[in-house]
Amino acid sequence: MIRLEKRPVPSKLWTYLTPIAAVVATMVAGGILFAFLGKDPVEVIRIIFWDPLFHPDFSAYSRPQLLVKAGPLILIAIGLSLGFRAGIWNIGAEGQYIIGAICGAAVGLAFYPMDAWFIFPLMIIAGAIGGLLWAMIPALLKTRFGTNEILVSLMLVYVASNQLASVSQGLLRNPDGMGFPGSRNFQQYPAAYNAELIAGTGMHWGVLTAFLAVIAAYILLNRHILGFQIRLTGESPRAARFSGVRPKLLILFCMGVSGAAAGLAGIFEVSGPSGQINISFNAGYGFTAIIVAFLGRLHPVGILLAGLLLALTYIGGELAQLMLGIPAAAIQVFQGMLLFFLLAMDVFTNYRIRIGSPEAA
Repeated sequence: MIRLEKRPVPSKLWTYLTPIAAVVATMVAGGILFAFLGKDPVEVIRIIFWDPLFHPDFSAYSRPQLLVKAGPLILIAIGLSLGFRAGIWNIGAEGQYIIGAICGAAVGLAFYPMDAWFIFPLMIIAGAIGGLLWAMIPALLKTRFGTNEILVSLMLVYVASNQLASVSQGLLRNPDGMGFPGSRNFQQYPAAYNAELIAGTGMHWGVLTAFLAVIAAYILLNRHILGFQIRLTGESPRAARFSGVRPKLLILFCMGVSGAAAGLAGIFEVSGPSGQINISFNAGYGFTAIIVAFLGRLHPVGILLAGLLLALTYIGGELAQLMLGIPAAAIQVFQGMLLFFLLAMDVFTNYRIRIGSPEAA
């Protein structure tokens, strides 16, 4: 018989092999899915993973978009990874992303049409504070009443989505928009526009902030006592308590940082690539960032690489829809498979396969 035997210690080899194996398994399973849809699986996989980077006709457009899509994924995932390492599960980053965008956009629109250098920095601060305060709701409920932060943070996503719909049609609606939902376009408001720092590269302030967050998270986790407390709490909560870690403060810190990071991603997105607050602004970055965090093994450098990979599936998926008529739902299933296989293959980190009866072993 085939059985799983628990390893004495987690396998370091499988810790690093699991993301690679999950990507390969996703390609295989995704190919089968696309074949059932009547498409050539090899062609679809090539379009998703190869053409955005190397196709002679549209790679010049797709490459900058890789940074545009990866920026918010990396920034949100970095924030989430700190909490995940400590066993604090913020699943509501999508809501914090939305609220950060709303708060930052509201500040920018309040100054319209003033042209002043301080408007965009104020928008960034408001976006970070908005995401942080939204994350504080599940954090305070957990520390004060012992509620489950997974459920509370997730339910708040739907509250944030309704707030987005409300302000798009009411408070922040463009008064010159002929009654259509949506705010003014920030791309037409230079003082509040998150423009490219280097033309044609996709590099804007949000992408730069994401890269800085990777560096800051690496230093925090490996060179600071707070990072040691985060890692210790995740690995051994009892030992963390004996060492003097204050769990309630750690919850507030991790939830606050993840909320602020998501809020920053929201304001950088709405003031740049998205351009305006509208009903369809939330693109699922907060949920996809969870996949990015775990695919990157909750390590800052791993998250950087995973964010670029998931961004590639976004861009390649859009190309597959355009060129081959692949349904958008199929692309979303393909992206979801990545998390499924990652979690499934994580079993081999802590267990090994044994063939034969327990007595024979």
